[in-house]
Amino acid sequence: MASEKLTNPFSRKASPSGIRRWFPGLTMVQTYERPWLAKDIMAGIVLTAILVPAGMGYAQASGLPAVCGIYATIVPLLAYAIFGQSRILVLGPDSALSAMIAATILPLAAQNGEHAVALAGVLAILSGVLCILAGLIKFGFVTDLLSKPIRYGYLNGIALTLIVGQLPTILGFTVNGSDFIHKTTSLVKGIVNQQINWTAFAIGSACLILILVCKRYAPKIPGALLAVIGATIAVAMLDLSAKYGVTVVGALPPGLPSFHLPIVSRREMNDLFAGAVAIALVSFADMSVVSRAFAARGGYQVDDNQELIALGAANLAAGFFSGFSVSASASRTPVAEAAGGKTQVTCLVGALGLLLLLAIAPTLLHNLPNAALGAIVIAACLSLVEIKAVWRLYKLRATEFWFSIISFLGVALIGVIQGIFIAVGLALLAFIWRAWRPYDAVLGRVDGLKGYHDITRHPDAKRIPGLVLFRWDAPLFFANARIFHEHVLKSIADAPNTVKWIVVAAEPVTDIDITAADTLAELNSELDKAGIELRFAEMKGPVKDKIKKYGLFAQFDIEHFYPTIGQAVDGYLEATKVEWHDWDE
Repeated sequence: MASEKLTNPFSRKASPSGIRRWFPGLTMVQTYERPWLAKDIMAGIVLTAILVPAGMGYAQASGLPAVCGIYATIVPLLAYAIFGQSRILVLGPDSALSAMIAATILPLAAQNGEHAVALAGVLAILSGVLCILAGLIKFGFVTDLLSKPIRYGYLNGIALTLIVGQLPTILGFTVNGSDFIHKTTSLVKGIVNQQINWTAFAIGSACLILILVCKRYAPKIPGALLAVIGATIAVAMLDLSAKYGVTVVGALPPGLPSFHLPIVSRREMNDLFAGAVAIALVSFADMSVVSRAFAARGGYQVDDNQELIALGAANLAAGFFSGFSVSASASRTPVAEAAGGKTQVTCLVGALGLLLLLAIAPTLLHNLPNAALGAIVIAACLSLVEIKAVWRLYKLRATEFWFSIISFLGVALIGVIQGIFIAVGLALLAFIWRAWRPYDAVLGRVDGLKGYHDITRHPDAKRIPGLVLFRWDAPLFFANARIFHEHVLKSIADAPNTVKWIVVAAEPVTDIDITAADTLAELNSELDKAGIELRFAEMKGPVKDKIKKYGLFAQFDIEHFYPTIGQAVDGYLEATKVEWHDWDE
């Protein structure tokens, strides 16, 4: 029997060149297999049914007309199919971005719906340009700034913000305020003043329960779609809009989305820029995770920088066609895959389905209640909440836990954009702090253990008289060079015997900058005056090359460097004539 050839998902394949490098969709066309077509079409039809309520719900959560959610789904799907590398990734409106968009545009829109659409379009264009520029200069690594604790915090903050923003929709009344605190205050006042529309509440609650039950017990059943269909039929048959004041989406504008350039003032452009930076960072972080995950499952690889360009193209397209900022969908992508989708043709079929809806049946969703869309958004937000993960941080690493909490509080209380920048800033400060004051240790020999070990962790470790073995666990650079100097002198002062040599175990030192090199030169001169030799062990070749380039070999010749700590010890024993029994007893 012939053995099946297995694909290694971690193997490196040659990157496409020429025009296919910038338009990966051409590769899909050239390598497309006919048996995939039927599966892609069927998966696209299933995907269409999910795209409609999700897009409209996230548009509403962003403070925009529901139809903008469909516009923001159609054109990004087309753009990503041309520029993206993932075979099955679905782009579109996203719950994590909705709160950020609303927080950015609503204070500027002043309840002007048309202007809000223009602001959202410019925001998408700005974030798209930033993504494309970042991709061209190979800046994909920047998403590493969003560590897991920060992601947990901002996702929890966004979830809470969106839930509070959508609760009035389910309860059937409107609230004032553009931030979390004012919305919460207005929500409480509305409930106390008995403004609840109990019919809308019944519809929203039923939809939310249906979605959550399907997700928990029957994940293959599209609960959101069933909720939309059921709620729309109920409102239409019972005339709930006219009789009980249940607000509905109304007929969608007929026709296809058209190209136009959104216009805003220069002052508004400046206000939108900070939001665009945050949206670009967050959307690509989410997209990177989803894209890599599905690439690994499919046995292929994606280039982060090309994905940045594809994300930028999708956002540009959304902005020019009355849409808003988009990202990869961690909920709709699995739907497309589970329905049998093989390639981006699935997404193209989904986009075609939405176009047909707008062109042929724009009144189909006339009676869709806003409470149902609110339920869809709240259900999506509940899936964003990370409680177990944050509790795990609390148990394992308290500092990471507090970063998550600060990120959460910043997003919820100060603002989504400001909270994310605060969290990223704290993460950078934490990194600098750890590099500024890294761990160091004096080493000794421990009976029964090979090598040399930290004497603070092994109090019974034996030290060689006159020799200090000092390990520095970080790169040497301007911020920690002075601390390195102080700790080396302290290790000498704390030694039980007069020190003749100090050997720096430099294996963890991955870099030395000019400031650190000058500090080494000063330290060597100081130690030389005290009659102490400064030597190095296990220093990496590239780091040693830098020391030579800096001109330090005028003070340190090759004999000052040892491949291992053991050889440095042997060199000391030979040079000082210290006998083994002097320190081995």
